Amino acid sequence: MKKNAVAIAVILITLGFFGIYLVYAGEPTEVIKNVTDKIIEIVKDPALKSPDKEPKRRRLIRETVDEVFDWNEMAKRTLGRHWRKRTEEEKKEFVYLFGKLLERTYLDKVEGYSGEKVIYVGDRVEGNYAIVKVKILTKQDTEVRVLYRMKKKKGKWWVYDISIEGVSLINNYRTQFNNILVRSSFKRLIEKLRAKVGES
Repeated sequence: MKKNAVAIAVILITLGFFGIYLVYAGEPTEVIKNVTDKIIEIVKDPALKSPDKEPKRRRLIRETVDEVFDWNEMAKRTLGRHWRKRTEEEKKEFVYLFGKLLERTYLDKVEGYSGEKVIYVGDRVEGNYAIVKVKILTKQDTEVRVLYRMKKKKGKWWVYDISIEGVSLINNYRTQFNNILVRSSFKRLIEKLRAKVGES
């Protein structure tokens, strides 16, 4: 159930067929809700439902998710202290591969879920940082607590981490990546990421 909860939370903003309940809507919450509405249009669009339209549908979903996920910040935080040692080219490739990793792991599962209900509990803003609190009610009547951590850049709110039942997605990947970097090398990490996302 935990694995499914992670997938559900990561793609929360892409699940147009969720029951969505808005208890309180501050600006950060509205950002996620607005992106959700865009995804709803994509998922429900009859012109995009045929199998041959799948690549286009997924591309549109990814482009919409890109509007709110700060891939650079997320990638930077997963590397932690190792980030500053990387060249600009290495950083660029890592950000790209990390984004593809989450896309392949979670976003591609968007059409495999239905029936879950989402309650936007509210948000807390402190300066340029915010936390959006959400509860996911599964078909098994279990409740999953989700926190979206956001950062405001140039007047816009961006997601940089997601916590599921107190477990940070970024911290989880940081631990995995750090183990590889400590035992091997950044080159090896890149090779593993390329293999996972299907790129040579």
